Amino acid sequence: MSAAPLEFWFEFASTYSYPAAARIEAAAAAAGVPIAWRPFLLGPIFRAQGWNDSPFNLYPAKGRYMWRDLARVCASLDLPLREPSVFPRNGLLAARVACRFADEPWCPAFVRGVYRANFAEDRDISDPTVLASCLTAIGQPAAERIAAANAEKERLREQTERATALGIFGAPSFTVGEELFWGNDRLEAALDCWKKRNP
Repeated sequence: MSAAPLEFWFEFASTYSYPAAARIEAAAAAAGVPIAWRPFLLGPIFRAQGWNDSPFNLYPAKGRYMWRDLARVCASLDLPLREPSVFPRNGLLAARVACRFADEPWCPAFVRGVYRANFAEDRDISDPTVLASCLTAIGQPAAERIAAANAEKERLREQTERATALGIFGAPSFTVGEELFWGNDRLEAALDCWKKRNP
């Protein structure tokens, strides 16, 4: 029986999920680690902590640092970055699409396209036409995919509940069984953990 994959938990409004999504496939392939893409929503998790906004907005000094640090991270990966004119943006529909089609081979390309639209092109990822363009760009029938995702809204809610049960409090996060790793800079540690558990 094949081992359970490393789970990659991401939120489309999450800044550091952008570089994580850009690099995880290559890093996991090089390490020989299978991955599962797990979109979820941070809003319900933040609200349970008494926050009604991103902590990067609630704590301005932290926000200023984050944008500067993200610029450094993206530069090191040769990823374009343009601070969105609206932050955080609503990634609900994008997450529904990614959740519904997480096992499809084209899903990672869609995820990266949505992140690029948000964090490199300053486009409104809550707009169905923007998401349609991301799907069309990778050869997918946009209207059909969006309709299917909206028809199964419960998937994303249930996945967000599972993230909460796993103790996830931010994105990106990586889980290996019950072991949780938080942050883009913890990807390598998560890959190492998976390899040690599955020699």
